[in-house]
Amino acid sequence: MGKQKLELTWIGKDKRPKLEPRILLEDPEKSCHAKRRVSENDIFDNRLIFGDNLLALKALEQEFSGKVKCVFIDPPYNTGSAFAHYDDGLEHSIWLGLMRDRLEIIKRLLSDDGSLWITIDDNEAHYLKVLCDEVFGRVNFVANLAWHKRVSPANDAKYFSGDFDHILVYAKSKDIWRPNRLEKNDSQIANYKNPDNDPRGPWNSSAYTCAKTAVERPNLYYAIKQPNTGEDIWPSKTRVWAFGEETHKRNIEAGLLYWGKEGRSSMPRIKKFLTETKPVVPRAIWNYEDTGHNQESKIEVEKLFPGNPFSTPKPEKLIKKVLEVATAPGDLILDSFAGSGTTGAVAHKMGRRWIMVELGEHCHTHIIPRLKKVIDGEDPGGITKAVDWQGGGGFRYYRLAPSLIVEDRWGNPVINPEYNAAQLAEALCKLEGFTYAPSETRWWQQGHSSERDFIYVTTQNLSAAQLQALSDEVGAEQSLLVCCSAFHGISAAAAAARWPNLTLKKIPKMVLARCEWGHDDYSLNVANLPLAEPSSPAPAAKAAKSGKKSGDSWTTDLFGGEEGA
Repeated sequence: MGKQKLELTWIGKDKRPKLEPRILLEDPEKSCHAKRRVSENDIFDNRLIFGDNLLALKALEQEFSGKVKCVFIDPPYNTGSAFAHYDDGLEHSIWLGLMRDRLEIIKRLLSDDGSLWITIDDNEAHYLKVLCDEVFGRVNFVANLAWHKRVSPANDAKYFSGDFDHILVYAKSKDIWRPNRLEKNDSQIANYKNPDNDPRGPWNSSAYTCAKTAVERPNLYYAIKQPNTGEDIWPSKTRVWAFGEETHKRNIEAGLLYWGKEGRSSMPRIKKFLTETKPVVPRAIWNYEDTGHNQESKIEVEKLFPGNPFSTPKPEKLIKKVLEVATAPGDLILDSFAGSGTTGAVAHKMGRRWIMVELGEHCHTHIIPRLKKVIDGEDPGGITKAVDWQGGGGFRYYRLAPSLIVEDRWGNPVINPEYNAAQLAEALCKLEGFTYAPSETRWWQQGHSSERDFIYVTTQNLSAAQLQALSDEVGAEQSLLVCCSAFHGISAAAAAARWPNLTLKKIPKMVLARCEWGHDDYSLNVANLPLAEPSSPAPAAKAAKSGKKSGDSWTTDLFGGEEGA
């Protein structure tokens, strides 16, 4: 009998939004760059994107697929407090569906040696684990870390004090990804002493035996001489020496055996010098001494914004450790739930490139001012001293473009009049899978999908003469996708036969069925979701089974279907 694949099911799982790949519009007034270079390693091409994070992820997909080394997200924890008006269970379905849509794009954005880190609490952690197994493959699950986020217990808790959050870690490919080992922290270094004034400096010691028996390794079962008492010392038959006799002799010659403070211990230990030790493998429990705690993070943000705190920030030390384990300087970091901007601030100070996405107004009230302080070297808190941050670098601010297709006053789909010619060309490039790159010499070459395949976008009605001129310029060795409002004087079939190097498509008809046009909010903020009408228990239970809410059409908005219509 073959293995069965474990899958998580929920109401509306099969409903997937047809996302519009929006273009990004820079607002130079909100972008920020240092007035001078602080070092040769300053990074200026970071991105802060204001808009719905699912649409923003889709907007990034074409340019950044396979290029992001680390994704750190701190999504809404779905605690249930915002779901007072929802039938039991439906809130999990909404949350899981919207998380699934984001995770699928995140996977495509990650490089082959990239990793995803998600902070979450007990309420959804285990459902999210199974969901991530489904998206990334269970084989690519790396670890479930425990971040000790509280210094003191929550004595008002009904059952247990919620002292830790989960950090789920997934690799794009676990066969390729490896965590960076870490330098020892102060508490680990404090374990190295020098009680015998060894000129080689501080050392720690470990057992001279190993977990093997005399039957398994008879060559490791022998007597060694206690240097001060002359006694023959034998190991236990169930735990023999860790070294063969020749290696043992070399250890004696190197002065590596330690026989206790008085030199008369009955069992030796072997010295491990601090100067010779390797970086340590990351632990699965992250205590607040190393990675900060909730109170520390609130103090950090309060110092940056007195009287205007952010409710759920993460401490800079936590993000620092994530980036130390998962990245190297110059790597690209993505946080699509930017919150107060901690990930970008830490990545900036650590010399990593970053992209952040945030829909809330705190993008303007918290993130931009915070990053400006980082860039200007006016943020003394967080990890600034630990990494010796002096300021520098910058970021570009983008907002999502409005939907490409809107309805005119008669209800007909038309190109959004807010788009200028360049924006229209860029949008059509993205929709058709071309890289937007207008040529300075060829007026018809606005983008390319290969070295010989190009695209031209115009709102004109093209005549046969104009098409002939285009065909002549393109030549037989290249091809051109022509996106125009209409072409007249020739049928589509005749055009294909007459100009084999041209492919003609009419806009907006060519893209009408592609996307959910005009849908601007796929937010995980459940407060923005429509509420069910009051109903009796029986209809509500019936609606829950069918995936609907009585008298409500929320499924259409969330998943792009007609189930609740």
